[in-house]
Amino acid sequence: MVLILGLITLLQTGVLGQFAIGYLDKALDNQIGQQAVRVAQTIAANPAVISAIQTRDMHYLIPVSQAVTHATEAAFVVIGDHQGLRLAHPNPEKLGRSMSDDDEDQNDLVLVQGESYITKAHGSIGPSMRGKAPVFDQHGEIIGIISVGFMLDTVEATVSKHRLSMITAIALSFLFSVITAMWFANHFKKAIFDLEPEEIARLFQERNITLETVREGIVSINQRGIITTFNKAAMQTLQLDQSVNYQGLHILDVLPDSGMLDVLQSGEAQLDQEVWLQDHNLIVNRIPLTQGDTVTGVVSSFRLKNEVDLVSRKLTRIRQYAEGLRSQSHEYNNKLHTIAGLIQIGAHDKALALIGNETQHHQSFIHQLMSVTNDSVLAGCLMGKYNRARELGLTLEIEEESQMREIPAALPHDQLVSILGNLLDNALEATLSHTGMGGTVKLSMTDLGKELIFEIEDQGRGLNSHEQAKIFEQGYTTKKTEGHGIGLHLVKNLTAHLHGLITIDSPVSNQEGCRFTLYLPKSAPCESD
Repeated sequence: MVLILGLITLLQTGVLGQFAIGYLDKALDNQIGQQAVRVAQTIAANPAVISAIQTRDMHYLIPVSQAVTHATEAAFVVIGDHQGLRLAHPNPEKLGRSMSDDDEDQNDLVLVQGESYITKAHGSIGPSMRGKAPVFDQHGEIIGIISVGFMLDTVEATVSKHRLSMITAIALSFLFSVITAMWFANHFKKAIFDLEPEEIARLFQERNITLETVREGIVSINQRGIITTFNKAAMQTLQLDQSVNYQGLHILDVLPDSGMLDVLQSGEAQLDQEVWLQDHNLIVNRIPLTQGDTVTGVVSSFRLKNEVDLVSRKLTRIRQYAEGLRSQSHEYNNKLHTIAGLIQIGAHDKALALIGNETQHHQSFIHQLMSVTNDSVLAGCLMGKYNRARELGLTLEIEEESQMREIPAALPHDQLVSILGNLLDNALEATLSHTGMGGTVKLSMTDLGKELIFEIEDQGRGLNSHEQAKIFEQGYTTKKTEGHGIGLHLVKNLTAHLHGLITIDSPVSNQEGCRFTLYLPKSAPCESD
């Protein structure tokens, strides 16, 4: 950069300098030539000179020419008659001789045509810039010629003086350009983190490839809120038209609900924020881009919460299935040990009765589930909670009049199961902590009308008004052990997303217990505001 800017400046100033020197040379030649012509015309118009030429009075003309030469700082003033013979000349030996040895053609132009002119020629006293003018008598007849010259070495000295000034200016301009280029290059390298152009190009290609390979949606804006990056994953996540180039558009024109402008103004990062955008539940990170103390933009990365929750739910389901299997295994191991003991002591009738009773309980609950709902996902969730309750020494009862067969296909089953699973887990833990083994959790379901209604009633200690107001806040829990305060917050968010409603009644009976009632509309959720 320093080399290029220096060479460009040197070339520009050199060309301009040569042009200026050439223009100055021509201007000085013209100026001195005009001065020579004016002096010659002035002498030619002097009546005394005219009279002296007519009488060939050299004694008068020679002193006049010398005086004018001295007064005008000219190199010479030559006076000739109508034949071009010298009547006055600085060199006495030239007197009486023809002026044609200096410039015959131009002398003819003056003596024949009567025109003044400027010429650069090598005369009898050296190279000079000359101005010549004809002398006319009272009748307009050409009677002589006046030649005034300035030596070219004077012109060259003046031009050389200006040329030196011009070269000095060029050198100073070049030095200033080099210093400026060095400062600019250093400033520019700091701005691009000391990277070379080839490194920037490679990083730019890597950045583009990286943006297109990551599964997270990535959007970035500049200081004016204009989109500078919008990768394909972001378009797919937000279900936007992928044929549109969103770069260059304002972020609010594409995502009216975006909070990136808040980060742009505050300069504070937002990490792992759960937001609803374009009717999508997202986990969002927004990081401000800073240069010094100035916020120059914002980068936002996001992913559907469903995808994040999917792994969590899969792990939760696996854990629930594992717990259910462990509960069943533990329970059946106890039953098998009991049956084995009864057989060993010969109590075969009691062993058969225990086997029949155990089978009857499970078959009865399974039969009830089949009569209540035809949704296998919901039935599987309730079966797992039933086994979990038995392991804890509790009972999960489904009211006989319950019915849940009209679950709309548009309702996300995984979200429904997540809501019910968390409510039932909460009810089982509350009942166990308050009553110990032997408690009962009741579940009632109905799909009559325009809503799906679920009621979960526990036998816990109940919730006062303050606890009811804060129970759905993230991190809030009435339990003393760690790892709680998340389930009911998730329930509240999923219910709001499904345009549902959840209410709390406490106490239920005997100043104890708590009833959660969930209302979910059957119609498809509308787009969020």
